[in-house]
This record gives sequence, structure tokens and C-alpha cells, in this order.
Amino acid sequence: MLTIYSSKSRGALAAGLPRAPLPPDVVWIDILNGTPDEIGAVEQATGITVPSLASLQEIEHSSRMRRDDDWLVLSLPLPAAATQGTTLTPVGFVLRQSLLLTVRFDVEPAFDQFVEGFAQNKPPDGSAPSVLVGLMEAVTDTLADRLEEAGSKLDLLAGRIFNANKHASRHGRLPKIKSGVLREMIRQVGHTGQVLGKLRASLLTLGRLVPYLEAEGKAWIKAATTTRIGTLRADIASLDEYETHLSDKVQFLLDAALGLINMEQNDSFKVLTIVSVVGIPPTLVASMYGMNFHNMPELSWAWGYPYGLAMIVLSAVVPLIFFKVRGWF
Repeated sequence: MLTIYSSKSRGALAAGLPRAPLPPDVVWIDILNGTPDEIGAVEQATGITVPSLASLQEIEHSSRMRRDDDWLVLSLPLPAAATQGTTLTPVGFVLRQSLLLTVRFDVEPAFDQFVEGFAQNKPPDGSAPSVLVGLMEAVTDTLADRLEEAGSKLDLLAGRIFNANKHASRHGRLPKIKSGVLREMIRQVGHTGQVLGKLRASLLTLGRLVPYLEAEGKAWIKAATTTRIGTLRADIASLDEYETHLSDKVQFLLDAALGLINMEQNDSFKVLTIVSVVGIPPTLVASMYGMNFHNMPELSWAWGYPYGLAMIVLSAVVPLIFFKVRGWF
């Protein structure tokens, strides 16, 4: 889909892409999953080769930010939902003083957010560099929202993890069930960690693109836009610090959940150990009186059988009392 935006009307043009030379009010051309015909029309009208998906996916520094004649070509990976989890989809920005070209392969909420503000004269400067900075601001806001969602989810998981044993003890759940719940929490924490990894990749790239844009496009950028770039850099730096905090929290929660699982398993082994130790003395007494030697005096006692049973019970109760006094269970 091809959308052309005007700096005068502050909206999308109803007509198709004009032929070269482009009208001076055409400030932004947005290509979303463009067809070969649309891409060919844009290349003919602008005189630039539209970057492909393969070129935008390259991770080299020189591939993500470069200058081609009087154009700046930037590539920014953004997180997108997929069937296998969160993935990164590149967005291309091609900028010159009077025109911005964006190449997308997936729907990005940040673009819709910027278009709404652009129609309301935000930002007041409708130049191509200002539009690019506005898109980066919208992307930063979207990444901040995703980080806040991840932070809220981690807070919820932290409460569930650290209250798991308390809740299980009150309702008398078995250790096996509690371990299963904790394992599911580990999966959720790990998924959140994967999302944070994608967000960090976007923030790191965005943090490199902004200074590059400021340096290479200095002659095109107005003073008001320069001030916005400074604010944008500060926002990106703060989000990067917050993402680092969340990544540390992910590792902490993973360690805590694994520690609780180990404690549950240790409790299970403790129970088995106590049962085996308690069963040894009764087995010893029963095996001793099961030898049936002729000169065993207890065989002729009238109360020999109750005496043997009492010895077996007593030999089992004494270790239990000992373990209870020591606080083993």
C-alpha cells in the first residue's frame, strides 16, 4: 500500500503518486508491503532505489545508517508479534531535505499514532526531517509502552512467585503441584525476557540512528527540531536504563523461581529420608522377633505378641518425635 502525505493539507493525498518532479508539498511517502508496481512508481518519481527487506535486515553498522548521494538511508528493527513469539521487523527511512520515504513490511502502531498527530498540526514544522523525528518520537513512545507492560507483568509474576509457597501451604497443595506452577511462571518470565531482548535491540539501534541523523542532516534540520532531538536522545537513554533494570529483574525472578523449585524438591527428599529412617527400627525389631529361635524367652510370654507390636510402634514413634523436636518437619 502506498500513501502520500502533504505538508499543506497535513493528510494523505487522495490522488496517486504524481510524476517527477514531485510537488513541493509532498513531504512523506509511506510504503507498506509495496507491490512491484508501487515500488517502481516511487523509484521513478523520486529517483532513488527503494531498499529491499533483505538489505534492511542486515545488521552491520554501515547497512543500518549510510548516505547515498544526497539521501540518508536508515534501518530500524521494531518488535512485532508473531506465531513463534516476538520478532523484529525492519523499517526503512530514506531522507533528504524535502522528502521522507518510509518502507514498512508490517503494521506499526507508532506510525498510526504519528499520522493522527500530524493531521492536528503536530509537530508544527512539516518538513521531512521534522516528520522523521516525529516518527522516531512516536516509536519511542510505543517502545516505552511496551516496556511498561513488561514491567507490570514482571511485578505480577514476582508477587505470584514469592507468594506461591504461602498460598500452597494454606491450601495444603502437594510439592509437585507447586513446582508445576513455578515452572509455568518460569516460562512466562522467559517469554517476557525475550520481549525485552527485542525491545533492547530496537532501543540500541534507535540510540545510534538519532545522533547519526543529527550529524549528517544538520544542514536540513531547523532549530526547533534540534531541540526535539535532544529530548528524544534523553528519552532513549532513560528507556535503555529502564530496560536494563527489567532485564536484571528477569534474571532475578528466574533465579528465585528455580530456587523455590529446588526447595520443593529438597522437601520431597526430606520426607522420603524421614520415612526411610523411621521405617528402619520397626523393621529391625520385626526381623529380630521373626527369627523364631527356640530359646527366645519372649516366645513363651503370654503377652509376648502385644509386647512385640508395642516395640515396633515405639521404635517408629521415637524417631518421629526426635525429628519433630529438631524441626525437620
